[in-house]
Amino acid sequence: MDDNKNIKNFLYEIIESDLESGKVKEIQTRFPPEPNGYLHIGSAKAIYINYNAAKKFGGKFNLRYDDTNPAKEDEEYVKSIYEDITWLIGEKPDAVLYGSDYFDKCYEYAVKLIKDGKAYVCNLSADEMREYRGTLTESGKESPYRNRSIEENLTLFEKMKSGELPDGYCTLRAKIDMSSSNMNLRDPAIYRILHTDHHRQGSKWCIYPLYDYAHPIQDALEGISHSMCSIEFENHRPLYDWVVDNIDFEKKPHQYEFAKLNISYTLMSKRYLRRLVETKVVDGWDDPRMPTLCALRRRGYTPSAIFDFVERAGVAKNYSLVDIALLEHCIREELNNSAQRRIAVLDPIKVIIENYPENETEYFEISNNPNDENTGKRKVAFTKEICIDAEDFSLEPPPKFFRLKPDGEVRLMGAYIIKCKNIVLNDDGSVKEIICTADIESSNKNPIDGRKIKGTIHWVSTTECIDADIYIYDKLFSIENTGAIAEGESYDDYLKKDSVKIKKNCKLEKSLADAKPGERFQFVRTGYFCKDIKNANSFNQIVELKDSKPF
Repeated sequence: MDDNKNIKNFLYEIIESDLESGKVKEIQTRFPPEPNGYLHIGSAKAIYINYNAAKKFGGKFNLRYDDTNPAKEDEEYVKSIYEDITWLIGEKPDAVLYGSDYFDKCYEYAVKLIKDGKAYVCNLSADEMREYRGTLTESGKESPYRNRSIEENLTLFEKMKSGELPDGYCTLRAKIDMSSSNMNLRDPAIYRILHTDHHRQGSKWCIYPLYDYAHPIQDALEGISHSMCSIEFENHRPLYDWVVDNIDFEKKPHQYEFAKLNISYTLMSKRYLRRLVETKVVDGWDDPRMPTLCALRRRGYTPSAIFDFVERAGVAKNYSLVDIALLEHCIREELNNSAQRRIAVLDPIKVIIENYPENETEYFEISNNPNDENTGKRKVAFTKEICIDAEDFSLEPPPKFFRLKPDGEVRLMGAYIIKCKNIVLNDDGSVKEIICTADIESSNKNPIDGRKIKGTIHWVSTTECIDADIYIYDKLFSIENTGAIAEGESYDDYLKKDSVKIKKNCKLEKSLADAKPGERFQFVRTGYFCKDIKNANSFNQIVELKDSKPF
């Protein structure tokens, strides 16, 4: 962001204080995603905080994959994460690193902890370990294997590493305090056996470090000055500090926490989002209804609008639920100034101008964006047969209906005033076509007799147009706070059945034939849309024209 030096929040105040006091000399931040799914808009907050901190204070920003669990990781996710981050920040990270590149060091430090009497090999099963761990109100019990000799622990740990022991046979645990009020300090497991090939390391390892152990080591080795993460890791900070302190790093990173980004009508559980993809409830991770960054990109959201949203939502430590309407407002505000206008008729009804020449084509100049004169004008073809949107005509109009109606007049945007003379119906009573006459003297100007025309509608020539499919999106969930689902219910109970509507064979002005994938437009009187990046003949609705709430 160009104005990142002006960004303020409590984390940046901490960094500024640390620099002024000399506590740190250089700022180094990182974003450490697990490559077990696609990034979502919640990830954008962490990226925003860490990336802008580096830029604001002249530091460096790393992308570091937390690839310590090969059972859930995949190269597909590695690739998608890199694409999403570079799209969001508009450049490459200062370094692209992998937690797995530190496996040798993690192992080396684990051996050190064993030799220092601060780690031991434990043969309790996962269920037994949970039982021994205690509760929030009761202290845990020490493992019967806690007082093994250093020599025995080193021998067993080497057997774990060499592949002599099966999955789940034992773990390496930190020896801290089973009576601690912080459950994370009750001798947490720091290594487990997992005979699974790694996407980068292959079959080199069959033991893998757990996140709470590996993460502070990675931060320290990279020289991370401020390890900023979401609030659920606050209770893990004492363990983070324990690892850093007991491995005796000269430069010790410190962890700081911020509240997660919670958005109304939105769910950001990667596990559940993956299930939606796998069960084909949605059309892949980039389905425009999804909260993933690739889905937002496909739908037409911009990085600047997403960062604007995160900044307006605020960076704090307290839980809050941000209205999704704020995100819609941010992209709408941006596109109102930047998007070129085009005409699209989503529910076309044919209109025949009976007093217009049969084979004539006339061109009217229409502004590309009234908010930016530099965008100029374009020529839109007008012919004897045009189409208008079905909602702009009524056989039995309600009061104050200022669009086309029997014997009524309306202005065609940028062109003539037309008057309805006759209506042709289909067998089912629906409107087949409307016969009108045009006031030829009213070409893009007021009637010469001074009569007032209150309504203006959009239109497109039936012969000088293209057909396209338009996708109209709604929220994926019907419940405002997906974190407040009652016991006995599931997210599935609140999935909306009509979260996407597809309008086939819409009529669009001919210039849209040249639209590039991902290019954004305002379809006048309809909303903001972008050319789909996957389906050549489709446009996705980004957002409606007007805010439902003021911001």
